Order: sequence, then structure tokens, then C-alpha cells
Amino acid sequence: MPALVTPLAAALAEGPVILDGGLSNQLADQGCDLSDALWSARLLADAPEQIEAAHAAYVRAGARVLITASYQATYEGFARRGLGQDRTSTLLRRSVELARHAAGARQDVWVAASVGPYGAMLADGSEYRGRYGLSVRELERFHRPRIEALCAAEPDVLALETVPDADEAEALLRAAAGTGVPVWLSYTVAGGTTRAGQPLEQALALVAGNDQVIAAGVNCCHPRDADRAVGIVRETTGKPAVVYPNSGETWDSRARAWRGGSAFEPARVREWRSAGARLIGGCCRVGPDRIAEVAQLAGTAR
Repeated sequence: MPALVTPLAAALAEGPVILDGGLSNQLADQGCDLSDALWSARLLADAPEQIEAAHAAYVRAGARVLITASYQATYEGFARRGLGQDRTSTLLRRSVELARHAAGARQDVWVAASVGPYGAMLADGSEYRGRYGLSVRELERFHRPRIEALCAAEPDVLALETVPDADEAEALLRAAAGTGVPVWLSYTVAGGTTRAGQPLEQALALVAGNDQVIAAGVNCCHPRDADRAVGIVRETTGKPAVVYPNSGETWDSRARAWRGGSAFEPARVREWRSAGARLIGGCCRVGPDRIAEVAQLAGTAR
């Protein structure tokens, strides 16, 4: 297929574009209760104004890409709460609309529709392990309906994010094929491998030659693992790198709490940029204050 030429893709060719940070930590700072298994996705139904306010906080901080609250929003997850397919489709589209509203009239703020992994729906930390016992075809069937619902809301890009396993990455890329919406693919990694244990070079090879993919990289990992990943992206795929690690703390899925201290240092931005990163931001526990520093160091603050 021919390369998808979009305003966001054009911006990446000119220099770094700043992503937002963790949506959940900003919502928690706004006083939202995220203890539910649906996590931030619950607020799509119960408090959409809080999601829009969180997005707006990142725009003020300098973010130019807003990642939607659809990471943990799935037909299966909402069905457990008694919501039917039509209502879930509405909420998925709403996630894109809320980010678009937060961007306002700005033409230099883009919306990335988040497509989280199968493990996020299980809400048991499986996205940090992968290997669910499902085939690529089964995972493709799981992802396709919500990708189609998100694309109906016309996001600027699909964020296939926090992917722990190359098999799931293949399924996601298959499900997104033919939508006409560009994608980025980002793995969650530990050291030089995916969480499922595949070498990152091998996992990233999936996107080489796929013109729908405008960037590839890592997210929701320790910042030091992001350091080594950026160079691997360019060497393996030739594409711009997307990098948005978490704070470096560890998620305890049983206690549903973060452990350890922060290791996110905005000064790393210079190294990421020189190594080929063009989409740069933060994931869990990286808030607007840190994103403002990232924007300043990347030279994109306005």
C-alpha cells in the first residue's frame, strides 16, 4: 500500500512531536477513583468531563498528541457491566471526541486512539506478560471491532500500544489494515526483549515495509530500557521512533499500586531525539509537569 501522507506524518519529518503523559495519574490527581477494573475507561461513561480536563492539562503542558482513554475500553469489558455493543461503540467514539474537544481549534494537536493489548481487558497485569494462549487469528478477532469503532471517529492515528508480544502485534496490524488510518506500534519491554521474551529486533521487524506504520517503538517500560530501544527502532525498521516510558516505578497488579521511585528524567529527551525518536512523551506516572519539561528540552514549547 502507498505511504499514508498525513499532517502528523509530515510533522514527524520536520522534528520531534511531543506526546502527552499518563492519563490515569492525571485523572487521579483530579480526584477520580480508578480502582475499578475498567480503570480510566469507566469515566467515558461516568465522568467524561474529567477525561477532557485531563487532556486539556497536557495541551497546556505542551503535548501535541493526545492519547485517548480507550486503552482499557473493550466490548467484553463493558459487557461485564451490562453495556451492550451500541453503547460501547458510542463510548469508544466518545474517547476520540473528548480528546478532539480538548485540542480545541488548534491544528497542531493530534488525537491518537489508544488500542491497548488483550491483557488490559483482563485487568490482571497480563499485558506485562503476554502469551495469553490465543492464536494470532483469535487476537485479531478480538481487536478488530473496537479498532473499527475508533476509526469511525476519525482519529489522526491509532496507537497500538503497550504490546507485550510480537504475536499480538501481528494481530493488531492485521486488524488495522484497510482502515485508512495510520498507526504506531509500541511494545512494552524489559531489557532488550518484549515482555513475552522475544528479541526487540525480531518483534520490530514486523513493521519494516508496512507503510501504514508511521512510527514504532516502546512505551510503559523503564526509562533505561527506552534508551536502548530507540536506536534499535531505526536500525531495524528505518522508521521514526516513538518512545514514552513510564516513571520507572513498578505496577503491583495484586495491590493495584505502584512501587519504587521515579527514574523518568526529561534530560533523556536529547539522547532519544538524536537517536531517531520523533514521538516523545511519557506513560504511567509521568504528569503534565514532566511533559512541560520534555517539550522545553525538545525545543517544541510554545
